[in-house]
Parts: sequence; C-alpha cells; structure tokens
Amino acid sequence: MLYLMRHGAPAVAGRLLGRTDDPATEAGIAACAARAVGLDVARIEVSDLIRARACAEAIAGPPSLPVVVNPRWRELDFGTWDGLAPAAIDPAALGAFYDDPDAAPPPGGERWSSLHDRVAAALSAMPPVPTLVVTHGGAIRAALADLCGFDRRQIWAFDLPYAALVSLRIWPGPTRTVQIVGLAT
Repeated sequence: MLYLMRHGAPAVAGRLLGRTDDPATEAGIAACAARAVGLDVARIEVSDLIRARACAEAIAGPPSLPVVVNPRWRELDFGTWDGLAPAAIDPAALGAFYDDPDAAPPPGGERWSSLHDRVAAALSAMPPVPTLVVTHGGAIRAALADLCGFDRRQIWAFDLPYAALVSLRIWPGPTRTVQIVGLAT
C-alpha cells in the first residue's frame, strides 16, 4: 500500500506556498496525526519542507517509524508568485498557468513536467513496503498523474484539503497497476 497525505494547514493559509517554508499549525499537525491512526505502514517518506516534516514526525512518534526526508516530494516552485495570495497575481497569468502549467509556468518558477518528473523519480526509488508519504497538494497530484495516468485536467477534478489522505494499492510488474482504494478529506 501507498498512502499520500497532504501536510496540515500552514500558518499562512490561502497562499501559493511552494518553496516558502512556512510551518504547519498545531491543529494542522494534529489533524495529520489523527488521520494516520490505524495506518499499517513500515516507513514514512516526507518533503524536506517544515510544514510536511513536522506532520511526519508527529505521525512517526512513539513507536518510532523510519522517516526518510526526500526533497523530490517538495511542492511546485511558484517562482515570484511564491507566498502570494492568488488575488495578488494577474488573473490572466494565473489562469494561463492553471490551463497549462507547462506552457505558462509562474515567472521564475517550475514547470508542471519538472514536478511530475521528480515525483516520478521519488516513486521509482521507493522500496516495495507499505509507505506513507507526507507531502504537498501539487506533489500528490503529480504522483496520481504518474501512477494512475491522470492528465492535468483530471487531477484538478477533486479537492485535496490539508491533511487529506489518498490510499493506493499497487501491483508491481512490467505494467504497473494502481487502484485508488480511499480518499479521506
């Protein structure tokens, strides 16, 4: 099994937080820890950003599970938009980004395909044991695109609020098969 969890609510919600390293709130950390109760995992992998790491550490707490920090699970880098509220960004530029984040990435930011490629590399390097990944909304969407073949429009068709958990069953082999078996929001 593979579980993908979005970090808890950040101290500054409602902004494009990519590389901005804002912490999660106490309530956000507690929401992630509560969501993880009962998960049967052998390890936890986590983005290197503090809002995800604090949640993973709370989940791993006694008994201590191995926590692997992996920067490939970082959120999309929003460039000069990083840390801004969507209302502070030119609506036409933001709309172009949401329509095609490869053709219209944020100024100085990362293309969708770059996020997808680094998340796919993180998935490929994972050992075949039940794992919880505590990461960001964009990275979860990139993982679902890689694992399930969803296109960009399909991955934006559902909400991934803070502390959301996507549960996946994976059958390895020459042609990997993946089934979403749960979405807890």
